[in-house]
Amino acid sequence: MTTIADYGGGDSTGLDQTAAGQIVTGLVRDDLAMTAEDRQVLRKLAERVAAIAASERMAEVRRLWAKTNRLERTRPPIFCDPENGWNEIITERHMQCRGKLARRWEMDLRKDIFWGEVMGDDKPVGPCFNVPYTAATDDWGLQSVYHKGDGNGSYSWEGAIKDYAADLKKMHSPPVVIDWETTNGCVQIAQDVLGDLLPVRLKGVWWWSLGLTWLAATFRGLQDMLCDFIEHPDELKELLSILSRGQLDKLDYLEANNLLSLNNDGTYVGSGGFGFSDELPRPDFSGHVRTGDLWGFTESQETLNVSPAMYEEFIFPYEKPIMERFGLTCYGCCEPLHGRWHVVKQHPHLRRVSCSPWVNVEKMAANLGDKYIFSMKPNPAALAVAEPDEDAIRKGIRENLEKTRGCVVELIMKDNHTLAHRPANAVTWCHIAKEEAENFTS
Repeated sequence: MTTIADYGGGDSTGLDQTAAGQIVTGLVRDDLAMTAEDRQVLRKLAERVAAIAASERMAEVRRLWAKTNRLERTRPPIFCDPENGWNEIITERHMQCRGKLARRWEMDLRKDIFWGEVMGDDKPVGPCFNVPYTAATDDWGLQSVYHKGDGNGSYSWEGAIKDYAADLKKMHSPPVVIDWETTNGCVQIAQDVLGDLLPVRLKGVWWWSLGLTWLAATFRGLQDMLCDFIEHPDELKELLSILSRGQLDKLDYLEANNLLSLNNDGTYVGSGGFGFSDELPRPDFSGHVRTGDLWGFTESQETLNVSPAMYEEFIFPYEKPIMERFGLTCYGCCEPLHGRWHVVKQHPHLRRVSCSPWVNVEKMAANLGDKYIFSMKPNPAALAVAEPDEDAIRKGIRENLEKTRGCVVELIMKDNHTLAHRPANAVTWCHIAKEEAENFTS
């Protein structure tokens, strides 16, 4: 059993950190070999993960998320994902594997151990080892030009759409191109190394969000896209229509070719929370996963300063056909939704609603009541300093929980770019959040 004192210090691994430790489809490639030394490291870690997953505490965590997802009033579940802060928790001094694939898997196993032994939140550590499909990045027919920033994740880019009339003709729905040699090779290695400790699953995580405005900003440029609401409204709508159709075509292909995986388990869904649900898959499920058997998710963070009327005219009509495909849906991420809730609430099968640090908590509490999950997102800046103000953290959580009495609440700490190289910041937040959540329901 590790403690917080065992973590931190040392150089960053430089590994990309994705939401909830999921290996997103397309990030793991090549390196279809593994040394005996790397295998032994992974096996020892997998033994610990398997023991955590089989514990009664994890069984209770799974029940807690399922109750929340069916809108039962219970102690709000707590989830903390340090995201880029993981590179300050698990560093090169902890890593033992040398191979590219082995290091990726080692990081994921070590994160589950930290979640299970140290973090103190309600992140479900799963009893399986998931291997993703290795697939090509979506090709829409255009390619923007990217310029790297300061090495901390920032960058700038030049949108590929310069002339709407000419460039939109070049766009098409993205084909799904799977590298089956790499995919099957990774599955075989995982089965050989870990299969007797953690059942291995080929599980595609094909999207984080099916939202459209980040794609639009990628192809047009953020500033130009926002100006287009006024200067090129018809062209912007055509772009959004192409993107919406492309997402639907991709879903059609994934469904028809049996490439979807159920996410009514410990899969991270939306921008916070886990998918445990007895409402999914649909009652007529026969083993072939359809979009209607899944949680879906869209958001429109890039349009937070766009008026509700413009959101309703430009964005909602193209998101709605995507959301209609799914059995349960999540909406929103960092954008405050209180101003456009009257539109967002029209999305079908809506269950989980993101309430970011910038939302009007009172308004959203009144809007959501006990009909939706109030996915509360405290400001991650509180953990980005050398000496967090614990009293202020506690006060903020307590006040917002009081404002949401009568709601179905979950507490999600995410979007952390740094923990000021203090892993204890995340653990301290979880301790405070859980104490306040328990008092909230007592």
